[in-house]
Amino acid sequence: MRKIRNFRAIKINPTRFGWGQVPFLLMVLPVAAFMMMPLLYIFNHAFKPFDELIEYPPRFFVRRPTLDNLFELFETATTTGIPVTRYLFNSILITVVVVLLSIFLATITGYALSKLKFHIKGVISHINTLAMMFVGTAVIIPRYIIIEQLGLIDNFMVHIIPVIAIPVGLFLVKQFIDQIPNELIDAAKIDGASSIMIYWKIILPLIKPAIATIAILSFQMIWNDAGISATYVNTDSLKTFAFYMQTLSASSNVVAGAGMSAVASLIMFLPNLIIFIFLQSKVMSTMVNSGIK
Repeated sequence: MRKIRNFRAIKINPTRFGWGQVPFLLMVLPVAAFMMMPLLYIFNHAFKPFDELIEYPPRFFVRRPTLDNLFELFETATTTGIPVTRYLFNSILITVVVVLLSIFLATITGYALSKLKFHIKGVISHINTLAMMFVGTAVIIPRYIIIEQLGLIDNFMVHIIPVIAIPVGLFLVKQFIDQIPNELIDAAKIDGASSIMIYWKIILPLIKPAIATIAILSFQMIWNDAGISATYVNTDSLKTFAFYMQTLSASSNVVAGAGMSAVASLIMFLPNLIIFIFLQSKVMSTMVNSGIK
C-alpha cells in the first residue's frame, strides 16, 4: 500500500532537477528543438524585408529585421475600403464573448448533470454524447437551415450563438465534477447554501483545470474559424480576421502581399501559442481527472 501511495505522489512534471532526468533530457531536447523550428520560422518570416521574403533559396533566419510588414498590414484597406483593424476587432470581441459564454454554459450544465436531480438529466447526457459523434462538416446543411430560420444570416450574432455549446467541453467538465465528493455538496446545503451559491463558491474553484481546457478549446475553435464569415455573413464589416487571412492573397498581388501575409499569420498564431503556454498544465490535469488515458 505504501508503494502505491508513493507512486501516486509522483508528479508528471517534477519541480526539481535530478540526475536521473539526464537520459530523458538527452532524448527530449533534440526533439523539442526540432519541433521549435516551425515556430522560429514563423517569427523570423514575419519580420523579413521584401527582398529576403522573395530570396531564393530562402533563408531560415532573418538578417535585417523590420516592422514594415506590420505597418503595411494595418495601413492597407481591403477592396471594400474596410481597414484590417475592423476585422481584428471583430475577432477579438467574438472570441472573448464566446469563451466566456462557453465556460459559463459548460460549467453550469456540467454541475447540473453531475450533482442535481431532475427528470431529463439522462436524456441531456445522451444528447451531448451523441453530439460528439458529428463533426461540423456533417451537419453544415441542417445548421444553415436552423440559422436561417432564426434570422441570423448576415447578423453579427451568428458568430456567437451557434458555437457557444461545446459537447466535448461539457463532457470533460461533467467528468471533472463527478470527482467532487457528494458529501461536500451536502454539507454546503446543510449550511444553507443554494445551488447557485454552491456552483459559484465550491464548484468553480475546484474545476479550474477544466475551465482552462474549455477556454483553450473554444478559443482555438472561434479564433481560427473563417467558415462562419464565409458561409453566413455577406457584410464585410461583420467578418473576422481569420476570413481576411484567407482572402489576403486573393485580394492583392501574391508577391507584393507576401510581407502582409507573413505578419498576419504571426498575429493569428501568437494568441494560440500564448494561451496554450499558460494553460497547458491545466489541460493535462483535466485529462487525467476526466478518465481520459
